Amino acid sequence: MITSVLVANRGEIACRIFRTCRELGIRTVAVHSDADENALHARVADTAVRLPGAAPAETYLRGDLIVKAAIAAGADAVHPGYGFLSENADFARAVLDAGLVWIGPPPSAIEAMASKTRAKELMGLAPLADVTEADLPVLVKAAAGGGGRGMRVVRRLEELGAALEGARAEAASAFGDGEVFVEPYVENGRHVEVQVLADAHGTVWALGTRDCSLQRRHQKVIEEAPAPGLSEALEEELRALSVRAARAVSYVGAGTVEFLVADDTAHFLEMNTRLQVEHPVTEAVFGVDLVALQLRVAEGHALDGEPPRARGHAVEARLYAEDPARDWSPQTGTLHRFTVPGIRLDTGCEDGDTIDVHYDAMLAKAVAHAPTRAEAVRRLAGALERATIHGPTTNRDLLVRSLRHEEFTSARMNTGFYDRHLTALTEPAPDPHAPLAAALADARAGGSRFGGWRNVPSQPQVKRYATGGEEHEVHYRHTRAGGLEADGVRVVHAAPDLVVLEVDGVQRKFAVSRYGDEVYVNATALKALPRFPDPTAQHAPGSLLAPMPGTVLKVADGLAVGAAVRAGEPLLWLEAMKMQHKIAAPVTGRLSALHVTTGRQVEVGTLLAVVEEER
Repeated sequence: MITSVLVANRGEIACRIFRTCRELGIRTVAVHSDADENALHARVADTAVRLPGAAPAETYLRGDLIVKAAIAAGADAVHPGYGFLSENADFARAVLDAGLVWIGPPPSAIEAMASKTRAKELMGLAPLADVTEADLPVLVKAAAGGGGRGMRVVRRLEELGAALEGARAEAASAFGDGEVFVEPYVENGRHVEVQVLADAHGTVWALGTRDCSLQRRHQKVIEEAPAPGLSEALEEELRALSVRAARAVSYVGAGTVEFLVADDTAHFLEMNTRLQVEHPVTEAVFGVDLVALQLRVAEGHALDGEPPRARGHAVEARLYAEDPARDWSPQTGTLHRFTVPGIRLDTGCEDGDTIDVHYDAMLAKAVAHAPTRAEAVRRLAGALERATIHGPTTNRDLLVRSLRHEEFTSARMNTGFYDRHLTALTEPAPDPHAPLAAALADARAGGSRFGGWRNVPSQPQVKRYATGGEEHEVHYRHTRAGGLEADGVRVVHAAPDLVVLEVDGVQRKFAVSRYGDEVYVNATALKALPRFPDPTAQHAPGSLLAPMPGTVLKVADGLAVGAAVRAGEPLLWLEAMKMQHKIAAPVTGRLSALHVTTGRQVEVGTLLAVVEEER
C-alpha cells in the first residue's frame, strides 16, 4: 500500500498529482530547485525537499538527487509526471533499486518505447538513414522526450546540418539526451492519439482517441476527446494498434500511442511511456482519474473488467505566458491575478507568483466537458474570454479565436492550422474605449470629489497609454458637479476599479486594475506612459532588442562588426524556457554594433545588435 508519493517534477503536473494523492489520503513530497523554492508545487506539498547544487534548468534531471530526496523524506513511491526524467529508464531503475515503488511502466518498456527510433523499429518501421532531395520534407526529431523540443522541419537539403545541430542541443538541454533521428514529414496531417492503461495481470484498456492537431512548434496547444470525424474502421484500427504496441513491451501503467492521420491512413509516430499533458480530456469523457488508476496499478491491483463507456466531449487549451505574434516568444514577470471561471483548471501558479525564464511557459490547462463537441468548445471559449489574467502576455486571445475559428468548429483542422491562420488570429484588437476607462479610473484613484475641476475654461486633462503596439492619448474633463466627461461617450460611473460608459446608447462596464504603470481594463492590458515622451529613449533604426529574457546561446559563425548581412539572416540565438529562439537581421545592410557574446544573460529589451540598412 502506497502511503507517501514524491513527484519528481514541478509546476502544474506536480500540483495535479498531489490533488489526487490528497483525495486518497496519501502524503505528498515535492522537490524543487532554488529558483522554485516558493513555487506553488513546493508550497502545497506536505513535505518539500531542495535539490542542491544544480543549475535551475538541470535540477529536475538529477535522478540521483531525487532518489536521495525520496528516501530522506520517507516516501515509498515516486511519480515522474511528464517531461524531465519521466521516460528515462535508468531513473526508473534507480527508483526500484532503492526499494521504492515506481509509478510508471517497467524500465524495459521505457527503453523499448521511450527512444522513438527503437519504438519505430518495434512497430516495423525505420528512420531515414541517408536523406536525399527525394525524401524532402523531413522532420528532425529528438529520440528522447517530447513537447516539441528537439524538432526541426527541413525543406532544403542544405538546411539539414544546422537542423541536426540545433535539435541535438535543444534535446540535450531538455532531456539530458542529444540523440536525434530523421523521418518523413507528413504535411497537414491530423495528430491523433490513443490513451492506454495496462495492469500487471494482462489487461490493456484503450480509452478512446484524442485529437491534438492544433500545434505550434510541434507542441500541442488545443486537444480534445474523442477525435472528431474519424471513421469507425479507423478508430478501431487505432485502438488495435495501440493495444498491440502496449502488449509488445509488456506495458504496465498509463501511456499514449501517437499517430499522424492523413487520407484516412494512420502513420505511427511514437509511444509516450508516461502520463500526457492532455490526459484531463480523457478523464472527463470516461469519468476516471488516471492518476488514481496509475497508483492502483502500481500497487499491483488489476483493472476492473472492461473500460468505462465514453460520455460527451471534452476540450483542453494550454494557456501559455507567450506572445504568439512575436514568434511565440515566452514572457516573464509577476502574475498579479489569475482566475478562469466555471471550468476545470490545472495549474502550477497562483496570484503573485513569478513566471521566470528557467522552465516551460505553460501557466495552466483549461478543460471544458459537455454533452456535445459544439457545447464543449463554446463553454471553453467563453470561460477563457471571461478569465482574469493580469501579468505577462499570454496566448489567451489566440486560444479564444482558435476555438471560434470556422475551420476548428467544423473539425476540419490539421497540424498546419497556425501556419495558415496565425497572422489573422494575432491581429491586435484592443478595446478602443479601454484607454479612456483607465484614465477615468485613475482620475478617481486619488479620492478627491472635485479632482482637477477649474472654475474657468481650460484645456482637458490628458493621459497616454500604450496597448497593442500603439500609443493612445485620451482627453477628459472634470465637471462643476464633481463628475467626469469625455467627448463621444457619456460617463455613467467612474471609480478606481470600475468605470461605466454609455456608447451609442449602450452601457458598458470596465473593470480596472493597476500594478504600478501596468493597467488592465477588462481583457485589455495597457501601460501608462508619461505625458511627454522621452526623446532619448529611442533606439537607432535597425536595432535588435531581446524579445524575452534568456541566455545568448550562440552568435553566428564569423559575425563581427562591419559584416554584411541579409534581411532574415540569423545573427544569434537565445535560449529561454528550454527552447531556442532565432534572432534575425531586420534589414539588409551591415552590422554596426554587436553588444553581446555567447553565454550572456539578457533581459527583455536589451540591445543585442544594430544593423545599418543598405541604401
